[in-house]
Amino acid sequence: MASGQLETEVGASGSRIPLSLAGEGLRPNTGHWPLPTGHLQDRFGRVHTNLRVSVTDRCNLRCTYCMPEEVVFRDRSELLTFEEITHFVRVAAGLGVNKVRLTGGEPLVRRGLDRLVRMLVAVPGLTELALTTNGVLLAEQAAALHAAGLRRLNVSLDTLDPGRFRELARRDGLDRVLAGLDEATRVGFARIKVNAVALRGVTELDAVPLARFCRDRGYELRFIESMPIGADPWDRSKALLADELLELLGRGVAPLVPVAGADPSAPATEYEYADGGARVGVIASVSRPFCASCNRLRLTAEGAVRNCLFALDEADAKPLLRPAPDDAGLAELLRRVVWAKWEGHGFNAAGYVKPERTMHAIGG
Repeated sequence: MASGQLETEVGASGSRIPLSLAGEGLRPNTGHWPLPTGHLQDRFGRVHTNLRVSVTDRCNLRCTYCMPEEVVFRDRSELLTFEEITHFVRVAAGLGVNKVRLTGGEPLVRRGLDRLVRMLVAVPGLTELALTTNGVLLAEQAAALHAAGLRRLNVSLDTLDPGRFRELARRDGLDRVLAGLDEATRVGFARIKVNAVALRGVTELDAVPLARFCRDRGYELRFIESMPIGADPWDRSKALLADELLELLGRGVAPLVPVAGADPSAPATEYEYADGGARVGVIASVSRPFCASCNRLRLTAEGAVRNCLFALDEADAKPLLRPAPDDAGLAELLRRVVWAKWEGHGFNAAGYVKPERTMHAIGG
C-alpha cells in the first residue's frame, strides 16, 4: 500500500505494532527500533538474503489455486521498468541480498525478459538468479534466457494428464510445457526443478507419474502443499500433506531418505531415492511451517515490498525509484519492512486472515 499503515505481529500474542508509511520510507510511530545498519535482519534474528521479484501480474493460464478465472490486470505503465527493478536489486544486494528469483504472474509473458536477466547477472554481490515459469512459453525463450546468463529454472507442472491439466489451469498447454522442458534441457539448463501443487483429490492420481517422469529425466520434483492464497475458499483439508506424499512416492516409486547437509533456510525439505536417482523436495508450509528460518522478501510487479507471502500490508517502493532513485530511502524502507516481519504466517491458527491479493498479484 502506498499510504496507511504497515502492521506486524509481536510474538505469539497476536498483538501488532503499527508503522506509518511516509516520505522516503517507513517510520515507526511507537517504540524504539534498534534497526541493524548492515544486513536485513528482523526482530527474530532472521537475516534476509533472498528476494523474489515479480515482473508482471499477467498470466497465460488461470490455475484454480492461484487466481480467479476473470481478472483485471494492472496497466503496463504501472509496472516497474527493467531499469527500476535492477536498481532496486542493486540496493538490496548492498544490504546482503544475494539470491533473486524472477516470478509473475507468468514472467515469460513480459517481453524481453532476457534483457532483464543480463542486467541482473551483472549486479555486484548477486550469486544466484533463478526463474519460476509455467513453461508454456519456455520453448521459444529458453535459449535466449540461457545465453543471457540464467542458470536456475523451476517449471510448474501439476499433472501429465491433459484433461486434469486443463481442469486445473483452465487452459490447454500441457504439450507446450513438456516441449519447454525438453528445450531447456537441450540448451544447457541443469538441475531443472518441477513444481507441483499438492491438492487432495487430484495429486493422489498424479504424484507417482510425475515422480517417475522427473526421475527418468533428471528433474528435481518439488511438491508444494496447497496454501490459502488463491481466489477460492481454503481449508486445511484441501492440502495433501508432506507425510502422505512421501508415503505415496515410497510405495509407488522407491523409498525416500532425507538429504544430508541441506540448506536450513531452504523452503523445501529434500529427499533422495534410496536406490539412487533424482531428488524430491516437499515445501510443507501447512504441515511443517519453516517460518523460523525464512530469509525471503518480495517485490511485486508494481513496486510493493512485502516481508511475507501472507502479509496483510506492504510498502510502496515506486516513489523511491521514479522519477529518480533514492538509494538511502530504499535501503531504509527495506530495513523497516524486514524488521516488521511476523514471527510466522499463522494460517494454522484461529483468526487467520487471508491476504486480499492472490498469488498471481504477489509473485510465486
